[in-house]
Amino acid sequence: MTPVSCSTSTPPRTATVQKISYSIIPADPAAHLFEIILSIAQPAADGQVLSLPAWIAGSYMIREFAKNIVSISAANGRKPVALTKLDKDTWRAAPCKGPLTVTMQVYAWDLSVRTAHLDQHHGFFNGTSVFLRVHGAEHFPHEVDIRAPKGVRNWKVATSLPRAGGGKSGTKLQAFGLYVAPDYDALVDHPVEMGTFAAGGFEACGARHDIAITGRVSNLDMARLEADFKKICEAQIKLFEPKTALAPFLDSSDRYVFMTMAVGDGYGGLEHRASTALVCNRNDLPQIGSAESSEGYRNFLGLVSHEYFHTWNVKRIKPAVFAPYDLSRETHTPLLWLFEGFTSYYDDLILARTGLMTEDQYLKALAKTVSGVLRGPGRLKQSVAQSSFDAWTKYYRQDENSPNAIVSYYTKGSLVALYLDLTIRTQTRGRRSLDDFMRLLWVRFGRDFYQGKPQGVAPEEIAGLMKQATGLDLSRELTLATETTQDLPLEPLFAALGISYSQRAEGSTPSLGVRTKAQGSDCVIANAFSGEPAHVAGLSANDVIVAIDGLRVTPGNLDGLLARYRAGDAVTVHAFRRDELIEARVKLAAPPATSVKLIASDKAAADKRKLRRQWLAA
Repeated sequence: MTPVSCSTSTPPRTATVQKISYSIIPADPAAHLFEIILSIAQPAADGQVLSLPAWIAGSYMIREFAKNIVSISAANGRKPVALTKLDKDTWRAAPCKGPLTVTMQVYAWDLSVRTAHLDQHHGFFNGTSVFLRVHGAEHFPHEVDIRAPKGVRNWKVATSLPRAGGGKSGTKLQAFGLYVAPDYDALVDHPVEMGTFAAGGFEACGARHDIAITGRVSNLDMARLEADFKKICEAQIKLFEPKTALAPFLDSSDRYVFMTMAVGDGYGGLEHRASTALVCNRNDLPQIGSAESSEGYRNFLGLVSHEYFHTWNVKRIKPAVFAPYDLSRETHTPLLWLFEGFTSYYDDLILARTGLMTEDQYLKALAKTVSGVLRGPGRLKQSVAQSSFDAWTKYYRQDENSPNAIVSYYTKGSLVALYLDLTIRTQTRGRRSLDDFMRLLWVRFGRDFYQGKPQGVAPEEIAGLMKQATGLDLSRELTLATETTQDLPLEPLFAALGISYSQRAEGSTPSLGVRTKAQGSDCVIANAFSGEPAHVAGLSANDVIVAIDGLRVTPGNLDGLLARYRAGDAVTVHAFRRDELIEARVKLAAPPATSVKLIASDKAAADKRKLRRQWLAA
């Protein structure tokens, strides 16, 4: 299969420039069917090859979007044209003179940020799920006519795709009609939400930002969302562009759009060049009349901050192998710790710098991240560089043994950023920081990425770029943090900022060394941590614990039963493995000392307090 080439460079002057046109119609919302009509004025003379991407940028797993195609056909005017399927997501149309029209129906019933969803209440799609790539014409202009479902008049559209005709489209959310993109890569990087969503908007550093909240949310405080989002956006814009305060997405759109699906239980996001698609718990959204900043709301703001930071870090500052993307197959890089991990570091840090998190709340959230990394035995087996490279097969395809085998390049990567940032700040006495490194990456690789100069960051360049930005040779620290499985020496760095670091057990209840989950009234082992009591005694993930020393175990009473014992005591555990009853003699252990606590001291030396203020209010 011919690899996807989504470079933004212009086609050769000798090529005939044509426009690739699509129409997308919510044809049957009750059946969750989009109809897409593709028109190619000048198909390839030897037969036009078409394909649908296998994955979407930002989510490193082969998704096989073509599996959702219900029907596909081609025609030349009224004359049918044969389509031959070449592989799982590629077709070749028989040669024909004149325009080629390809019509397909796509099943859209995945309520996630990655694919497409359609019912009688709203529609959402990513271009990678619905727009066929026209091989050989990727660099030509693309246009799409977004149509409303029949009989519906009150739906509106939220997207960062530019309207046809050029010029600014004003401050209002957009309507159905014709939209344009300079090439295929841009077309599939602007998702679309349609429906009766709650709408809001604001300006940050003079740039328009829209908010669309889909789902039933009572008493939504949109004004608070606008104010809090504005703080996040302006802080990030000024971090990367302290002199000009220019928003990054102005190279692609006249606006940035936050598309949020509010559900009963959900969390996640996916970045795009001028927008993001989010899923959140509706109870985490602010209500009119309540000034409370709940942990759920702060988590949502952290998600907003994370995806917005990606507008710079990964959408424009990219690994070299992502410039351009190859959406037909896995593209491996050892640098996701930089692009996802550093973004995970800055998301909450921005909240602290803007006052959306107090210092105490930020340190508690940071301590929780450190604790989570320390709890996973996999951190001692896999480096973050290895985790990044194996994202396709390990991180995105986790099973019950994953905590024992892998480390997250998100959470451990965020600690790598913390380690480097505090190292830079302490060694330069506050004159330099990780912010300087990020700005250098932006100027060198990101600012002009969509202006005909696409290049990405290679792994071997990182140490040199960091030295250029900070004046420090951090090659040893980078190797330790990213290529080894050693725990990061964070305690002395926190001490240099007047922050005490302590690590202790969470409670005194002895441990089985498992993580459990409830399945009805059953207490099921979700993970059995390697080297800990349950694993040593022969218990495994998916075993159903039914009794400890003859007393029945339920999801709600396990800790209470274990609290009767002390570390070192042996207990008899009965469990079902499938439909077979097994017995194990388990020697209980002391609870692991993985609970981290961070406390800032107001009595620390003045230079330490100054460093801390610079870090949290830069």
